[in-house]
Amino acid sequence: MTVQQIRVFIVDDAQNTREDIKRFLYFEEDMEVVGEASTGEEAVSLCKDGKPDVILMDINLPGMDGIQASEQISLLLPEAAIVIISIQGEQEYLKKAMAAGARDYLVKPFTSMELAETVRRVCAFARKKRLHLVGEEKPNAKVRAKNGKIITLFSTKGGVGKTTVACNLAIAIAAESLKDVVLVDLDLQGGDVSVILNFNNVQTIADLVQEDIENDPTVTDTCLSAHFSGVNVLSAPASPEQAELVTPQHINSLIGYLKTRFDFVVVDTAPHYSEINLNVLEMSDSVVVMLAQDLPTLKHTRSTIEVLSALNHREKINLVLNRLRSDGISVKELEKSLDLALAAAIPTDDRTVLQSVNKGQPFVLGQKSSRVSECIFELAKMMSREKKTDQNTSKITAPMNPIKKLFSLSR
Repeated sequence: MTVQQIRVFIVDDAQNTREDIKRFLYFEEDMEVVGEASTGEEAVSLCKDGKPDVILMDINLPGMDGIQASEQISLLLPEAAIVIISIQGEQEYLKKAMAAGARDYLVKPFTSMELAETVRRVCAFARKKRLHLVGEEKPNAKVRAKNGKIITLFSTKGGVGKTTVACNLAIAIAAESLKDVVLVDLDLQGGDVSVILNFNNVQTIADLVQEDIENDPTVTDTCLSAHFSGVNVLSAPASPEQAELVTPQHINSLIGYLKTRFDFVVVDTAPHYSEINLNVLEMSDSVVVMLAQDLPTLKHTRSTIEVLSALNHREKINLVLNRLRSDGISVKELEKSLDLALAAAIPTDDRTVLQSVNKGQPFVLGQKSSRVSECIFELAKMMSREKKTDQNTSKITAPMNPIKKLFSLSR
C-alpha cells in the first residue's frame, strides 16, 4: 500500500537551519520537503501556491515575523498544519503561536525524532479534521444521543495508583458491560494514561484548544484514540505548556459531549481542587475516591470527603482502597475514621502491576486471573450498573461555578 506523503514547507531565515531540518526529514519515508522560504512574505506567497500539509515556521523572521505569517497562511490555507519553531519556550510565545493558528510548537534545539513525531501528529489531526468537516467522520445524526454515566477517579494525594486503576477500570467496564467506554485523562500537566496504554504520538486534549467545541463538540471525535481493548481514549496534553491553554469551558463542553456519545465516561484527574476538577466532579454520576493505608493519605481522603459533602456530592462517593496490606492502617479503622464504608479494596500485587505498566498492557488484559484483576472486575460490575433515569439528564448544562459554590458553603 502506498504511503500518503506529508508535504512539508520550511520557513527560517537561517539557511543552515533549513538544511538541518531537510537533513532530518530526508530519512523519513512518508515526508517530502516541497519548498522553503527565508522570510514571512515569501512563505505566504509560496505556501498559497504549493499547498503543503505541514509548515515549519520560525517565529523570529525579518520583516513579517512567524506569528504574522502564520495568521495569514491560516486564512489562506486553513487545512494546513503550522508548527512554530523558536528558541523561546515561554508560555507567552506558545499562546501567541496558538492564537495565530499554529497547531504545535517546537523549541530549539530539537531532535530528528521530536521533529518527525510532531509533523506526523499535526498532519494526522489536520487530515482527520478535514474528514470531519466534510462529514465522513461525524456521528450519524440519526443515532439517538446516549445519556452516559460519568465515573471520575479522584484523590488529592499523589501516588495512590489512581491512573493505573482508571485505565484498568475503563477496560474492565467495557468488557463487563459490552458497551461504549471512553477514558479521559484530565491530569493535564502530568497525565500518564497514554504511557500506561502504550500510546505514542497521539492527538490530545490540547489539539482541541483552537476548535470551537462549544458550537461543534463533535470535533472531539478527531482526537480520540482507539485502544485494542475497545476503549476510546482522550489523552492529556504532551507538555505542561500546552496544558495551560486548556480552559474549564473546553472541558465542560467535551465531557458534556462525550456523555452523549458513550455509555460510560471514565475520567482520571489531577490531584488538586482546580476549577476543571470541581466542574467534572459536579457533572459526575460516581466519584471513585482513592486511598491508601497511611496517615497522610487518610488526612487527604478525609478532607476530600468533607469537600465533596459540602458540595452535596457525598452520595456519589465510592471509597476504593488500593494496595491493601496487613501492615497498614486497618480497613476497620479507615472506615471508622472516614465515617464511610469501602466500596472495594484492591490487594497489593506490585509484580503484576509493574509488569503491566512496563509492557504497556493493562493487567486486566494480560493477567486477567490475578487477584488484583478480579477486584477491578468486581469494581467494574458495581460501577457499570444502570444509573437512575432522569427525563432531563440528556440536556447538558454547564455546572455552577464550583469554586464559588464551595466558598459560599464554607461561610
